[in-house]
Amino acid sequence: MRKPAFHKSLWNSVKGVIWMLKSERNFQIEIFALLVNLFLIVYLRLSAIDTALILIVCFAVLSLEIINTCIEKVCDIIQPGFDDRIKIIKDSAAGTVLLMAIASVFVGILIYWKYFF
Repeated sequence: MRKPAFHKSLWNSVKGVIWMLKSERNFQIEIFALLVNLFLIVYLRLSAIDTALILIVCFAVLSLEIINTCIEKVCDIIQPGFDDRIKIIKDSAAGTVLLMAIASVFVGILIYWKYFF
């Protein structure tokens, strides 16, 4: 099987992100948080390192949300009905997003603290 051209692979990736934006409420909330952070980065004139840290944690949360959604969709295909084992997999995947979101809040507090106070 031949690999698609780079631009086609890139477009497929963009379509995946667009699907997430249209379909997943948590992803939409996380995108809103990214937009708030982008505003604060510009408004508060964050340093390059602080900006990089904020962007890293924001995109880490978004990336984990996409991975979590993929895991959930695959589990739904494998086992459409309720299964305790699938529940553990789904809950664990969701937990990774939660942990990164908590970490991102702590990073945000540590960084924004010095700009606000």
